[in-house]
Amino acid sequence: MPTIKFLNEKKSVEVEKGTNLRRAAIREGVQLYAFPHNAVNCMGWGQCASCKVFIKKGIENVKPAGWWERLRWYLGPMAFFARLGHEKEIRLACQVQVLGDIEVETQPSINLHGEKFWG
Repeated sequence: MPTIKFLNEKKSVEVEKGTNLRRAAIREGVQLYAFPHNAVNCMGWGQCASCKVFIKKGIENVKPAGWWERLRWYLGPMAFFARLGHEKEIRLACQVQVLGDIEVETQPSINLHGEKFWG
């Protein structure tokens, strides 16, 4: 069974293959959402991009991003800039299916200008 290691929370959990990352996090009491999204979010429909996570290890062990998730990153400027420099590692937890062992950083910091913006 795959293991999800939540780095910020120092918590590991075993899940069934194909488990949705958002559902697993909520079930384990892991806080995915920062204020105000902890009270108001899209409930896992992939529309608000507030459940973004940084997959530090095991990106090959999750299902690739679908067309909806890829589109969502381009629709909102905050979501778009949050991914700069980490386009493959930052994912929406509500859209991730876990297929193997992964390490996840919840509520990653927002990179509004990219790593090499200033030179």
